[in-house]
Amino acid sequence: MVYNTAINNGPFGTTSSDGHHYEGGFMAKENHRGKKYVAAAAGLNRDELHDLTAAVTKVKSMAKAKFDETVDLAVRLGLDTKKSEQTIRGTVSMPSGTGKSVRVAVFAQGDNAKAAREAGADIVGAEDLAADIEKGNMNFDIAIATPDLMPLVGKLGRALGPRGLMPNPKTGTVTPDVAGAVQEVKKGKIAFRVDKFGIVHSSVGRVSFTPEQLAENAHELVATLVKMKPSSAKGIYMKTISVASTMSPGIAVDPKSFKV
Repeated sequence: MVYNTAINNGPFGTTSSDGHHYEGGFMAKENHRGKKYVAAAAGLNRDELHDLTAAVTKVKSMAKAKFDETVDLAVRLGLDTKKSEQTIRGTVSMPSGTGKSVRVAVFAQGDNAKAAREAGADIVGAEDLAADIEKGNMNFDIAIATPDLMPLVGKLGRALGPRGLMPNPKTGTVTPDVAGAVQEVKKGKIAFRVDKFGIVHSSVGRVSFTPEQLAENAHELVATLVKMKPSSAKGIYMKTISVASTMSPGIAVDPKSFKV
């Protein structure tokens, strides 16, 4: 089989422009893989479509690492990302959580700063937080800001932007309700965006999750993507879907198994 070798190296592995998912951040040859990966991939038909629950169950059975591997979903959409109206981004709250401990930094002052701390924010500040970031101290996974402090935060674009940490109204991270935003993130709200190949990558949990929990999270992500389908998108919208753990091969999921 010949694959289209245009690829996207994402944080959840690598996906070719034909929708096939390769874990580890690069399309390595099989002899560059570990023995456990090769064993899991042996006899695996990458083009066989699986029901969602069957797919996540299979991924769990192939996960042999000594750590709790992340389970990722890669969805290839029928979008022309050269058109601005078809470059989608958004957020989704995972019903079963993400299984990850997320550190949240909040740009806020006064009562908003107090509310953010009470909601569980790990770092809260304004000019002092900005100064730390300018020094390269970014010990957090998500940044949230009140609208009045965005002029301050905007100056940090070169530091926050490349890391995907810049607060944005479209993802709910620029808001007067910082307490609510912190709570949502801590409970499992994540941000996603389509890449230039029309692919959305997202974690849907850990291998320690039950198949039902993983399927529930994956279904919620796909349902959100369906709701966000641009009116200008033509043809098949959900082209290919695959699920994989950090160290395992990708399993093709039948888009029809998502009841959305």
